[in-house]
Amino acid sequence: MKTFLSIGTGQGMGYETAARFAKEGFRVVLAARQEEKLRQMAAALQAQGYTAEFRIVDARNAESISRLVSQTEAEFGAIDVLHYNAAVMRNESITSQPQGSFVDDLAINIGGALTATQSVLPEMSKRGAGTILLTGGGFALYPDPEFLSLSIGKAGIRNMAFGLFDTLKKQGIHIASITVSTVVTPDSKEAHDVGNLFWDLHNQATEDWSAEATYPG
Repeated sequence: MKTFLSIGTGQGMGYETAARFAKEGFRVVLAARQEEKLRQMAAALQAQGYTAEFRIVDARNAESISRLVSQTEAEFGAIDVLHYNAAVMRNESITSQPQGSFVDDLAINIGGALTATQSVLPEMSKRGAGTILLTGGGFALYPDPEFLSLSIGKAGIRNMAFGLFDTLKKQGIHIASITVSTVVTPDSKEAHDVGNLFWDLHNQATEDWSAEATYPG
């Protein structure tokens, strides 16, 4: 059974993306900080007959992410698809946000994505196969000064996907992001659509691989 690891699984895009892959026969491993919400999401997937697990991870902590990846590989074998969905939605401007929280936000918004990618690459490279999916955002294209740390983080996500795309493609690894330019709430059409779009990216033929999809299109 193929394994899908979600880091920063929320009840909107994170859950719906995991559900989409579970529907296709993947074992899904949901990971975030809040155990009760993870338990509820995993139970909802299991109730539909899907194989779902959950694990605790702190996306601001590189060691926590690396340990999660290692433990997942040890328990279930290869991670076929990584989805990095963690982000801090902080409403702060350059004048109001303390430096400490700004650095913490970037550790989650982009630093965690880098660590997660670095952690899955050795095994994916060895197999010559794998998909790395990143949840981007419209703030990468149109930054909002009132959501500065999120805007910078989403710009980092987009540049990471484009910057690594060609290098990883040569290794048989597809990295891609979805630039989501709308509000997405749990159990919404938008959340379902993004989950389907992530599946479409993963399912692209190698010659059609792309580094980015946008939503709405």
